[in-house]
Amino acid sequence: MPCSSLAEKKTGNTLAARLARLGLRTDADFVLHLPLRYEDETRITALADAQPGVAAQFDVEVLDSEIAYRPRRQLLTRVRDDSGALLLRFLNFYPSQQKALQVGARLRIFGELHEGYLGPEIIHPRFHVVGVEEPLPDRLTPVYPTTAGLGQATLRRLIARALQRTDLSDTLPPELRETLQLPEFSAAIHRLHTPPPDMAQAVLEARDHPAWRRVQFDELLAQQLSLRRAYTARRARGAPRLKASTKLTKALLASLPFRLTKAQQRAWQEIAADLGQPHPMQRLLQGDVGSGKTVVAALAMLQAVEAGHQAALMAPTEILAEQHYRKLAAWLEPLGLPVAWLTGSLKKREKEAVIAKVGAGETAIVIGTHALIEDKVEFARLGLAIVDEQHRFGVRQRLALKEKGLFAHQLAMSATPIPRTLAMSYYADLDVSVLDELPPGRSPVTTKLVAEARRDQVVARVHEACRAGGQAYWVCPLIEESETLQLKTAEETYARLSADLPDLRVGLVHGRLKSAEKAAVMAAFVKNEIQVLVATTVIEVGVDVPNASLMVIEHAERCILLYAQPLGELARARLKIVFESSDGFEIAREDLRLRGPGEFIGARQSGLPLLRYADLEDEALVEQARAVAEAMLRDDPQRAEAHLQRWLGGREELLKA
Repeated sequence: MPCSSLAEKKTGNTLAARLARLGLRTDADFVLHLPLRYEDETRITALADAQPGVAAQFDVEVLDSEIAYRPRRQLLTRVRDDSGALLLRFLNFYPSQQKALQVGARLRIFGELHEGYLGPEIIHPRFHVVGVEEPLPDRLTPVYPTTAGLGQATLRRLIARALQRTDLSDTLPPELRETLQLPEFSAAIHRLHTPPPDMAQAVLEARDHPAWRRVQFDELLAQQLSLRRAYTARRARGAPRLKASTKLTKALLASLPFRLTKAQQRAWQEIAADLGQPHPMQRLLQGDVGSGKTVVAALAMLQAVEAGHQAALMAPTEILAEQHYRKLAAWLEPLGLPVAWLTGSLKKREKEAVIAKVGAGETAIVIGTHALIEDKVEFARLGLAIVDEQHRFGVRQRLALKEKGLFAHQLAMSATPIPRTLAMSYYADLDVSVLDELPPGRSPVTTKLVAEARRDQVVARVHEACRAGGQAYWVCPLIEESETLQLKTAEETYARLSADLPDLRVGLVHGRLKSAEKAAVMAAFVKNEIQVLVATTVIEVGVDVPNASLMVIEHAERCILLYAQPLGELARARLKIVFESSDGFEIAREDLRLRGPGEFIGARQSGLPLLRYADLEDEALVEQARAVAEAMLRDDPQRAEAHLQRWLGGREELLKA
């Protein structure tokens, strides 16, 4: 289908830049830029019949117009029709507008009526001067998502052009549309851009009209096609078969002071089987904090080493990376496997020494941060790349580590439970292993909600726990005052707790500390030299201090959950989820419903386009799209390609990270 770039057709550099901010580059992009809502300009309402807060259209005559200063400069224009009068108020206006609003001018205006100090008024109505018999439009007026400097009139004009010259032929066969009860694509698109006046606006805007249903299905189908095609392409590529002798594996398992859970054994077997295949593994290992992901990663690294290759593990922060390093070094170095540590805070000479050993193949296992993907770091034979909390890295960063080894196997780890619908839609190109069983001896988590008025009781509970030999986290979201969010600062809390708990040592860690300072504080906390750690969310998911049995989360509306009143509806709903369930997947599913997928996948840096129209709560539609994608790729690849071009236009590459 033609995808000529409108940005190149005399629209001008400034306009092209604004359109690009909305992702509008081709005709197909414009066709799929669908309205947020609609306005009814197909009828004229008498001023006497206007309802406060309801947008309507009026034909009026200008009675008078003046510039006033009440208190700021504004243009006040009084208008009337046969049924009454009202005031038009313009707080920002141009000379051309002032000129158009002359006494006696006939106007067609559109806006919402409000009660003002001087009676009924409309602030900043849309208007134009009309002739005696100007016809009314025969369609509802679409209102599109836009950006600064890009007006609705310009968008409507460009979208109308794109609709005229774009091939809207269907990418779904008639029998499939009939089975799924979906309208034709062309009919759905025209209905959404130019709906007739008899269509209920509420139904259209609620997105439950058949035309929206078709768009939602097509969007999900494009996503599934892209991810499944990436999955198939990856499995067709070559990769080193990491067949292990299991000698080191058996030695590690024998040396551990615990036995693997059934979930760990299952995940390890799935990973081991993948590593032995001649195509790159791309697997996600997910499990709650304490479920034992690190030992599964250690077993995978051993398999790579036994097969004559190197393994690397990259974590998003130095705190998390150092935690992995200490654990893995304690387990693997007694087996005769030195573990290298590579981070930006190393002295230049130390860093160069590590890089040299890794490049020469003298070091088989290396743990680190972003320093692992610097250009100067080269691996002799990287066979396995592990990325912890992978959604915290950008796509290019994740790819950079994997590409240090030619088609290296990749294991991603996450402590964030991923709801099923999210896994089906955003992780469809990954194989997934789940640690859904906690190791023996781990106590169940008890959650309490406490209003800030009872803060003293919380402090007393922390004191009691620490005097009994335990430790506590006290988490604050911000370190600077914010009147809007009314959040306590970590620095203030640190000072207050130090005064309230004079017989305990209180520590403070936040994002503005240097890496070495954060590491020193965390090390002291691990050794129980600090009993209470005040922290921002810099204490990453996965930081492991077994002796810390209590966590207070300030402003948990944003563990004892200490919240400030009043609570908004979203905050109340989220607290209710956490309080009522200890099942991470149930919490994640409900949180997905409330917040959307962005925070789960690290949307701002993931490269994955968030769904604009489809709803992940619609599990049945996700399932249908997944099934159709697999069948289409197998039986009708030409249709699949046409569908992908329409929706992604060659922008699939970042989906494959």
